[in-house]
Amino acid sequence: VGIFIERSLEMIIGILGILKAGGAYIPLDPNYPAERLTYMISDSRCSILLTQQSLVQFLPPNQAELLCLDRDWQSIANYSQENPINAVTSDNLAYVIYTSGSTGKPKGVMNLHRGICNNLWRLIDAYPLTLEDRILQLTPFSFDPSVWEIFWSLISGTTLVVAKPEGHKDIAYLINLIASEQVTNIGFVPSMLRVFLQQPNLESCRCLKRIFCGGEALSYELNQLFFERLNCELHNLYGPTETAVDATYFQCKPQSNYQIIPIGRPIANTQIYILDQYLQPVPIGVAGELHIGGVPLARGYLNQPELTAKNFISNPFGNGKLYKTGDLARYLPDGNIEYLGRIDNQVKLRGLRIELGEIESLLATHPQVEQTVVILPKDITENQSLVAYIVGKNLSVNPRELRSFLQAKLPVYMIPSAFVILSEFPLNPSGKIDIKKLPKPDQRSIVE
Repeated sequence: VGIFIERSLEMIIGILGILKAGGAYIPLDPNYPAERLTYMISDSRCSILLTQQSLVQFLPPNQAELLCLDRDWQSIANYSQENPINAVTSDNLAYVIYTSGSTGKPKGVMNLHRGICNNLWRLIDAYPLTLEDRILQLTPFSFDPSVWEIFWSLISGTTLVVAKPEGHKDIAYLINLIASEQVTNIGFVPSMLRVFLQQPNLESCRCLKRIFCGGEALSYELNQLFFERLNCELHNLYGPTETAVDATYFQCKPQSNYQIIPIGRPIANTQIYILDQYLQPVPIGVAGELHIGGVPLARGYLNQPELTAKNFISNPFGNGKLYKTGDLARYLPDGNIEYLGRIDNQVKLRGLRIELGEIESLLATHPQVEQTVVILPKDITENQSLVAYIVGKNLSVNPRELRSFLQAKLPVYMIPSAFVILSEFPLNPSGKIDIKKLPKPDQRSIVE
């Protein structure tokens, strides 16, 4: 069942109603382009769409039956209020979330009740809540962190605070909301957490007990900034959509000894394997592809059996499947896992293999660098070169100094040719850095 509703009480009611009826919900963000919505509705073969009268005009043409929660409320209210008989099992679909696909078409990830329930019970066990706790529903419901935001509070009997539509983009609004509603638990991607921590009036957010971070690598510098600005817990979470939100967890500490904050250890009923190209475990400290097994795994991709077979492989170490994440990681001697970036973040420049994450990690240790992204722009000519984008602690960061800094640590072929200094990074709707919106380097950015 598709749900095309802005973040609101009606959105929560719609999701609960779909699940109560034994269906699986498919979040359709009203801010998505019509072409993407058309594909998602067609691919999922939605038979019913829950929406609101004011949003009907933004729906692309489709064959689904429309049910407007505002316009049709009176007829809905006439139905029985008795608890329906529900034959749903742990192996039934709970939701289908569409994520970006390498083919240019989004892929629908089919998540099961057992996976998300495993994650929710893990949250309840690890972070006990009281009746005074309040959880902020901030993430757009088309991204899977929204699932724990909604259901952790509801199954714990605590209060769920629902942010206004697009409220996740308004830091001033969020700070006021946290203070006025006495929010105790909230989730951020690191890019948004950085913006939040840079605000001058964080004293009003002393009600916060825990902040959960995920979706991007958490830097040492941001970890330190967090504990300088806030007096609450910081938890670094990792997990692709294919594993029901989170697969690992790590509680951060001030004065960390880690230059890269680990993603920690697997959650309950979850196995993590770091393997080489032959599906053999790599030694501790050696990088390999991170594979995930256990209860949280999704059923696969909707209507894409070949992609499902490619990414969900037979587990060579036991029963069931392993999900190939495409993420590079390594085990540390203390048993924690360090995330090293995407395997597809590995590029070839003039025949030489380069791990972009290695350059980014080194740049992040420069005292004047706050945030960095390194890319190899597509170029049809032979003149491809690396470009480093920098958000500095001030705008007087010197590109030549950055180049000299890297020259002392990296071979020549790994040194970016251009250093673009920005006041902030462009963000996409999920709060992550939007690579596509980074400006092209100009002549001033090129350092010989």
